[in-house]
Amino acid sequence: MKKLTFALFGNPFQAKKSASVQKLLCLLEERQATLQIDADFHRFLTHDLQIAVPSAAHIIADDAFDADVLISMGGDGTFLEAARRLGGKQIPILGINMGRLGFLADVSPEDIETIVSQIYEGQYSVEERCLLHLEYDKGTPEGYPYALNEVAVLKRDVSSMISIRIDINGEYLTTYQADGLIINTPTGSTGYALSVGGPIMQPGSHTLGIVPVAPHSLTVRPITVTDDAVVTLTVSSRNHRFLVALDGRSEKCSEDVRLTIRRAPYTIQVLKRSGQSFFRTLRTKLMWGTDVREG
Repeated sequence: MKKLTFALFGNPFQAKKSASVQKLLCLLEERQATLQIDADFHRFLTHDLQIAVPSAAHIIADDAFDADVLISMGGDGTFLEAARRLGGKQIPILGINMGRLGFLADVSPEDIETIVSQIYEGQYSVEERCLLHLEYDKGTPEGYPYALNEVAVLKRDVSSMISIRIDINGEYLTTYQADGLIINTPTGSTGYALSVGGPIMQPGSHTLGIVPVAPHSLTVRPITVTDDAVVTLTVSSRNHRFLVALDGRSEKCSEDVRLTIRRAPYTIQVLKRSGQSFFRTLRTKLMWGTDVREG
């Protein structure tokens, strides 16, 4: 049996799912896997849930870790946070869905034993997902400047719209009068962008979505561009400030700052179980193409 190392991250607010965590820990211990556990999740398991974690497990206190597979136990938000912690390490991420929908974390707790066996037998695939890199012409973004799903520019108050000028590779496209604008990857096309009318994009399609949020014009529609495009945004607003959100992590920004968004210099590797496909996930998770008239 080959020796594998697993890094385990999880949502520390789902006590009802403790049986699934215990099952995973037992399966990995049976296969004599080397286990590393995020410090916050380890504290939750041992102190709150009173789960017996293997004593040999290494606690991950920062982002300095290495493994053959990273397992994220939670919903898509937990998956995104694990991807942020992973950075450019090129470790495949497996998402076990402990929440509701779970599009990134798409392995159900009932399939834990199957996916662990497939990992050891090499019966899985790895999808390469691009990220976005955000830069300011004045200063730098707070914290992690990369996004797996989207970079969104949004208004701060509840009444007035913001004006967003967009240039693609230095060429002027248009100026949006809207509540905001989303620049999304194919991974993010089934998230926030989809909820405001953006197109679904197949992973690996090398495209980016440009999706306005509540635009004040009937002629403005979402568009896609190639993912080697450099997108520049210049924002003005009534209160001279706006919000910038990277995968939901938001920060305030002043209108004298120009934003540049481009493809990040590294990718995220997403582990997929055998027989799984993007289109099957669309049908099962989003009920894509379901005709309610068929009963």
